[in-house]
Amino acid sequence: MSAPLTEAEFSKHVNTKFRVAVEPPVELELTEVKGYLSRQHEHAGMERFSAFFRGPGDHFLQQKMYSFNHEQMGAFELFLVPVSQDQSGFRYEAVFNYFKQ
Repeated sequence: MSAPLTEAEFSKHVNTKFRVAVEPPVELELTEVKGYLSRQHEHAGMERFSAFFRGPGDHFLQQKMYSFNHEQMGAFELFLVPVSQDQSGFRYEAVFNYFKQ
């Protein structure tokens, strides 16, 4: 069972580790959750946010779908996009854009 993948839920877990099912497994740290305001021309009732993760510099994750596991949130799939690299490692973004329940 996994927690709902909402901005509020991810925001509770900033600065915690998420395990990504690759070989060997990689831990990513959730560093930021950024919500987006709806614009006038968009549908009302949308959940729009990004979750940003920091990963090690010695293990690059390509843009694609990954299986994640978190101590409190459980297991779920995310489409991850590499967005930058610096001396501390790689930065990844998962974008969420869907109608609220």
